[in-house]
Amino acid sequence: MSNRDIIERLTDAKIIAIIRGVAPERMIPLVQALTDGGVCCLEITYDQKEKDGSRTFTNLKTLAETFGDGICLGAGTVLTPEQAVSAVEAGARYIISPNTDAAVIRAAKQAGAVSMPGAMTPTEAIAAYQAGADIVKLFPAGDLGVGYFKAIRAPLSHIPFCAVGGITVQNAAPFLNAGACCLGVGGNLANAGLANAGFYNEITEAARLFTLAVKDIA
Repeated sequence: MSNRDIIERLTDAKIIAIIRGVAPERMIPLVQALTDGGVCCLEITYDQKEKDGSRTFTNLKTLAETFGDGICLGAGTVLTPEQAVSAVEAGARYIISPNTDAAVIRAAKQAGAVSMPGAMTPTEAIAAYQAGADIVKLFPAGDLGVGYFKAIRAPLSHIPFCAVGGITVQNAAPFLNAGACCLGVGGNLANAGLANAGFYNEITEAARLFTLAVKDIA
C-alpha cells in the first residue's frame, strides 16, 4: 500500500483512534473493539518515559501481524528520528508528532511513511508543510476551537489538517465541515481506563457513535 493509499484511507475513515496507556495484553481486544465499532485507523503512542521504546515497538508489531490490512496503523508522540524509523520497522505506516521537527519529518519520509507533525500556529504549520509533512496535525484543536481552525485554514487552505485534542462526538462534524481532512481522538474513544478494565463493549459503542457522527461528511 502506497503512501497515497494511506492518506486516502485516513481521509476516507476520518477518525484515528489514539491509543495511550493501555496494557500490552489489552491491545488486541481493544483494537478488535474499535474495529467492531467501525474505527480501523489507529495511532499507538510512544511513552516518552520508556527510553528504548520497546513496548511501543512490540505493540505495533503485534497489531500489524494480528490485523494486517484490516487496520491502518500509525505511531504517535514520535519525538526523534530513531523512534520514527523503529515504528516503521514495526509496521507503522504513518508517523504523528505533537510538534514540528524537520529531522523527524525527514526520517519518516525516508523510511517510507506518511508524516503528520503537530502545529498550533500558522508559522508552525507552514514550517511543517515546507519540511515535507503530508498532513499537519492541529493541536490542541478542542481547546483552540472550531473558530480558530477556520481562521488558520483561510490562508492555509492548501495544507491538509488533522484536528487532534479534545475531539468529541459533538464537535467532530464541525471540525470536518470546517475543513479538517481527518480527526485524532484519544480518551473519548480509545479510553485506557475502560480498556484496562476490560469494558470493550463501551469502547465499541463509542467507536460506533464517532463513526455515525462523521459518516455523511464528504
